[in-house]
Amino acid sequence: MDELLLRELTPAVIGVLVHRGVDFATAEDAVQEALIQAATTWPDQQPADPKGWLVTVAWRKFLDAHRSEAARREREQRIEAEPAPGPAETSDDTLQLYFLCSHPSLTPASAVALTLRAVGGLTTRQIAQAYLVPEATMAQRISRAKRTVSDVRFNQPGDVGTVLRVLYLVFNEGYSGDIDLAGEAIRLTRQLTAKTMHEEVAGLLALMLLHHARRPARTAPDGSLVPLAEQDRSLWNTRLIAEGVDVLQAALARDRLGEFQAQAAIAALHADAQTAEETDWVQIVEWYDELVQLTNSPVAQLNRAVAVGEADGPRAGLAVLAGLDPALPRYAAVAAYLHERDGDLATAARLYNEAARSATSLPEREHLTRQAARLNAQLHR
Repeated sequence: MDELLLRELTPAVIGVLVHRGVDFATAEDAVQEALIQAATTWPDQQPADPKGWLVTVAWRKFLDAHRSEAARREREQRIEAEPAPGPAETSDDTLQLYFLCSHPSLTPASAVALTLRAVGGLTTRQIAQAYLVPEATMAQRISRAKRTVSDVRFNQPGDVGTVLRVLYLVFNEGYSGDIDLAGEAIRLTRQLTAKTMHEEVAGLLALMLLHHARRPARTAPDGSLVPLAEQDRSLWNTRLIAEGVDVLQAALARDRLGEFQAQAAIAALHADAQTAEETDWVQIVEWYDELVQLTNSPVAQLNRAVAVGEADGPRAGLAVLAGLDPALPRYAAVAAYLHERDGDLATAARLYNEAARSATSLPEREHLTRQAARLNAQLHR
């Protein structure tokens, strides 16, 4: 198979789909699926018209995804329109689909990726960003998962842990962008909480509620990001905060700590502070210690560096940061913040610019660029 030819044809094939009315990100996703199919079929017989073959397959992939999404939305709208049967909670089969896609024949990572793509509606790029892997790697993982379950009967649902991971990633994608996606994740997690006494299900629901409560204050009227320390806390949804804290306390009382409960405890401490200055950073560090011990997550370690910098001073935070991989997403942004707090404005400005170049969203990029410009202005006064 001519990989160079595939790379050369990719932009043209994307262009054809965009010309047909497909948005650019969706077109990229469909073409990536076509490239994966080419990788499995072309070694045996390369088509006479490679571009035409890719356009045809990519278009079919787009239509399949579009029909699947339309059917899912129609099903949910139809169910929402039906009157609730007495006092019972209205529900649909979406949660069941999450369990079925988390099939035991798949690894947890593959099950999460497949479910996010097939049921959650996320693009391959969004899933890859959530997992901190290249888009091509995630596309291959999803393709392998599809092949694995293509001949199995979906009569063995996956475990709760895998479904929780999917719901968590769907919420995160909605939290940073599409509010309906975040709301959908909360709705499904509420359903799951009502069906089980699993403490981590409750922990995830509490985490979602506490984060979602801050959403009205996270952006300014012009759409720019507002850091947590600068948010107008009067805009926070106190009802959601109270509910999240109650759910979390009930989960923690079962004395079976998990990562979502630890994350929710950190969010609750932020929510409890009337001002940024009143934040109990010492307790937050302790909860990050628990979270790192539970997960060994590099993202948790990075966030812990910030918390240590707040609790024990910026140099202590920089010392923690020095032991982490600089390639981590947002590493440069954290380093910039800690250097600024330590008074090294030149280094902070340079790092803010570096972080802006690698930001994954336009609002984040613009926020980091403004931070760099602010410090550069101070340096040149």
